[in-house]
Amino acid sequence: MKVDRKKLDLMMAKNCMGISDLESAGIPRSTINNMNRRNNELLPKTVGKIAKALGCDVTKIIED
Repeated sequence: MKVDRKKLDLMMAKNCMGISDLESAGIPRSTINNMNRRNNELLPKTVGKIAKALGCDVTKIIED
């Protein structure tokens, strides 16, 4: 699955969260860095963890 970086940034801003908050939620820094790379697929489980940390549905942060 591909995370839409703009959508992710919006959800993080909405929740007043930063990268360190995602790390605190159990998302490794390497995974966070991988989200910034173009055409990088993340495991559904990882996208689920990110969505859970943001308190949103997975569909709110993945590419259409």
